[in-house]
Amino acid sequence: MRSLNVEVLFSLCLALPVLAQTNQLMPRDYPGVQSRIGGIFVTPVPNSPFSADVEIVSHIKTTDGSEHVVTTTEHIARTSSGRIYNERRMFVPADFKGTPRLLGFLIYDLSSRQSIRVDPAQHLAREVTLRAPLQTPEAALAPQQQPKLPGVTETDLGSQQMNGLELKGIRKQRTIPADMSGTGKPVVITDDYWYSSDLAIYMNIRHDDPRTGEQLVAVTHVQRTEPPAETFVVPPEYKIVDETTDNSPRARQ
Repeated sequence: MRSLNVEVLFSLCLALPVLAQTNQLMPRDYPGVQSRIGGIFVTPVPNSPFSADVEIVSHIKTTDGSEHVVTTTEHIARTSSGRIYNERRMFVPADFKGTPRLLGFLIYDLSSRQSIRVDPAQHLAREVTLRAPLQTPEAALAPQQQPKLPGVTETDLGSQQMNGLELKGIRKQRTIPADMSGTGKPVVITDDYWYSSDLAIYMNIRHDDPRTGEQLVAVTHVQRTEPPAETFVVPPEYKIVDETTDNSPRARQ
């Protein structure tokens, strides 16, 4: 697997233009290049505290054959009790210096089922107590737990060590027929996933569509200690609104 040393390039946020068809042509567990590229789902499990950065890099191919690169770095964390923190930051050009602007963050408490979505632009925190525990989406399940998808070929990539963690890899490929690819020839879309059972999260994700480019997602700077308590506190200047209703849905990261 190529190194995911992300020196230049996206944050899993809402900053990319729509660049490709996503619908049924893509594997269901990775929707492909679109206005929001998914990052890392932090599974709310107890007894596995950590904090880390998520570096996201998007190499975008344009119609004239050139490449545009955007990047972002976000922060994630989880306490021993299973409380999670997951933020979204703006995508910036590869040569940007500084910290990408914070767009929002989620705090979810496993024991109370309280989900808080914080909007820095409005200084607003929307609080909901869920009817049921937060469910892990299929795409965030361990490779052996994910359903087999029709038309998708899976290859076991084996294992590798990274910063004291053992990662299990799987490659998923789907061929888009020539008459549907928009290029006049078959296109192979490839997704590589590397999973840590110790942290119960995917550490590296690589998505490659020859028509639109490559996206890299990497969890870095992992600290396997209890994260600071203030990470999970809504800033005092924010207004907290309780939006819990009888029909409150399950939260999504």
